[in-house]
Amino acid sequence: MSNELDLTQLREQLTIDEGKVNEIYHDHLGLPTVGIGHLVLDSDPESGQPMGTPITEERCIELFESDVESVVADCRILYPDHWDDFPQEAKQVVANMMFNMGRTRLSKFKNHNSAMCAHIFDGAAKEGRDSRWYDQVTNRAERLMLRLEALSESLTDHGTGPDVSDSIEPEPDQIK
Repeated sequence: MSNELDLTQLREQLTIDEGKVNEIYHDHLGLPTVGIGHLVLDSDPESGQPMGTPITEERCIELFESDVESVVADCRILYPDHWDDFPQEAKQVVANMMFNMGRTRLSKFKNHNSAMCAHIFDGAAKEGRDSRWYDQVTNRAERLMLRLEALSESLTDHGTGPDVSDSIEPEPDQIK
């Protein structure tokens, strides 16, 4: 079974979190944006076009696919030894965060990223909540952190979570 990022699932989630507008509009920072949260770049044919200029559904998909290609490349750079081993749900959350923040900002989440690499997903959720990003996009961030906590719980329930055997008290007959 492949562990590639499920792009359909990611697109559905990002459509909820970013919205989908098939015309040029100003985002919350006043920057020209189009499609599923695509910041219009100088190199885009939409650059310089007036607000309200429509794009086709095909163009929306093309921009999204290009953006996600960059997101996955950035995830591989930020987590070079771990991205391929992340469970699908962890990949979904990290890719969503990367789409929202970019690699420069997400790379500053040192404790969050360390917990992700150690597959301590509840710890990563705790660290994600302790950020300005969380305060800025609270609803989205909380949904993502809850997903990490649920992932942590499901892995623990199935015995595939981090090895915590050092913290377990030995049975009396195991004490020497």
